[in-house]
Amino acid sequence: MDIGVIGAGYVGLVTAACFASLGSKVICVDKDREKIKSLKKGKVPIYEPGLEKVVKDGLSKKRLIFTTNINLAVKKSTIIFIAVGTPPKDNGEADLSYVEDVARKIAIEMPSYRLIVEKSTVPIRTGKKIEETVKANNRRRIKFDVASNPEFLREGQAINDFMHPDRIVIGVRSSKARDILTRLYENFKAPIIVTDIESAELIKHASNSFLATKISFMNSISNICEKCGADVIKVAKGMGLDRRIGKDFLSAGVGFGGFCFPKDLEAFIRISENVGYEFDILKAVKKVNDHQKMHFVKKIEEALWILSGKTVTVLGLSFKPNTDDIRYAPSIDIINMLKNEGVKIKVFDPKAMNNAKKVLTAVTFCKDVYSAVRNSDCLAIVTEWNEFKEMDLKRVKRLMRQPLIVDGRNIYNPNIVKKLGFKYIGIGR
Repeated sequence: MDIGVIGAGYVGLVTAACFASLGSKVICVDKDREKIKSLKKGKVPIYEPGLEKVVKDGLSKKRLIFTTNINLAVKKSTIIFIAVGTPPKDNGEADLSYVEDVARKIAIEMPSYRLIVEKSTVPIRTGKKIEETVKANNRRRIKFDVASNPEFLREGQAINDFMHPDRIVIGVRSSKARDILTRLYENFKAPIIVTDIESAELIKHASNSFLATKISFMNSISNICEKCGADVIKVAKGMGLDRRIGKDFLSAGVGFGGFCFPKDLEAFIRISENVGYEFDILKAVKKVNDHQKMHFVKKIEEALWILSGKTVTVLGLSFKPNTDDIRYAPSIDIINMLKNEGVKIKVFDPKAMNNAKKVLTAVTFCKDVYSAVRNSDCLAIVTEWNEFKEMDLKRVKRLMRQPLIVDGRNIYNPNIVKKLGFKYIGIGR
């Protein structure tokens, strides 16, 4: 099929590259000229395993085109995915100004029938607003449809998630839109859920908010474990073997981050308020997540007694492994809290250093884990990169001023680490 993808951010770029790899002709549009210039050369601006290879393959086969010209995509594509940013406003609501702008431009330029598909995460009833915007600017009265097709991509595993989804959700109002999208996805080995547009929009926010709830629930359980001597790892295992619960998202730690969970959680709270419902459970989820970062800093303080003048090494800046994304990453808040107490900070992350340098000041960026831990009073694990799990702890102990590990992701076996001579403090154990 001929596909247009408006927005070459995380979602848009993965969507465009993967559809091109499956044989469609895809035009991907972004207003950032430097980004488009790099993408035309096969250089991907984000770290996502496997994505650069898929982009280069699409370019070499001439199935994937990058441009700043939205008119080209509108004129050449039957299906147009809107994948622009929906950043949060100060009150937590999603800013839909980019979505509106794209909808207006599509309406003005489309030469014949177009299927306009929401791919960005948007509040319920956004589809209706897109319909109204297109209709108001569609002076030639060209027929069109609007649909919702939310993404469920995990950073670090996006290619696999796109190619092998758990489910494909399609929200439509017409049989024509339904037929086009089901044909687009007919070769995917996943159930296709066809709903109304509002239900499809709600599925995305409900899914992310539920997963965030699981994480905050386990972080609350970890606090109870610490007070009564239980081990949250064993508790999570016992819970996760229940098929009704499942083992995923039951890992206690320093809290969730990234652009999706915090943003979508806040947006869903605002959405619920706007329709007249106080979603108190989600407010508690957010409160627990904020507390968990402060709880982690408190663990470091209790271990070191006096924070001022001490040196703490923070390993892990990205919000999760296998990405360079630091948006809403727990590491940023944790580092800033420690800095406010007079702590000297040394940091290392395998992929997120460049992004972190844009937002962190007065910290020492190190070239590897061993230079980061040298003469440190505390090693704080904030992101569970495999590189940290596999580092030489005997060497780490020799380099540190004090052999103290505060493990915010429970990546180490406490007994093994303690036998090496470390003081070890985990989460919920």
